[in-house]
Amino acid sequence: MDLTSRIAQHFKDSAQTKLDAIELLAAPIARAIEAMVGCLLNNGKILACGNGGSAADAQHLAAELVGRFELERHELAAIALTTDSSILSAIANDYGYQAIFAKQVRALGQPGDVLVAISTSGNSPNVVAAIEVAHENDLRVVALTGKSGGAIGEMLHDGDVHICVPAERTARIQETHVLAIHCLCDGIDCLLMGVEE
Repeated sequence: MDLTSRIAQHFKDSAQTKLDAIELLAAPIARAIEAMVGCLLNNGKILACGNGGSAADAQHLAAELVGRFELERHELAAIALTTDSSILSAIANDYGYQAIFAKQVRALGQPGDVLVAISTSGNSPNVVAAIEVAHENDLRVVALTGKSGGAIGEMLHDGDVHICVPAERTARIQETHVLAIHCLCDGIDCLLMGVEE
């Protein structure tokens, strides 16, 4: 096995996936930025959830918003629902793993908040359950998925935003999700701070 060639192919495949996604994803990412800025300007907050690598992406998004992305600015209200081990283990133990995000959305979400729901397959049962609760409580949903969008793609409302990466491999979807998250953070900063370039 030639590891150097294999690594080079990963780089090429990742770059090509992103290039293939530009026309499909630019507009929904822009809509998601506008929804998130509207939420924040109305004293709302961003809640984010996902499993595995998508949990890391939820935490990444929250960290960039509460801390900063590339520009110095005031802190923005964002919570990753993936980080409190006591809450996660208590809910999973008492109600089942499917409820770990839904119960947090019910407890913390307010009408006008935004739930960023991340699932590479679009079929994660606990993310689906979180979206159901978000809809019941008048939260807007920004969904990051891949493949066909799965169950999540079919359950979104007109006011929601679907960022569905046109790829089948989980690694390529997750790599593109990270780029989309960086675009979200950059766009939020630009709108909030009036950056023109």
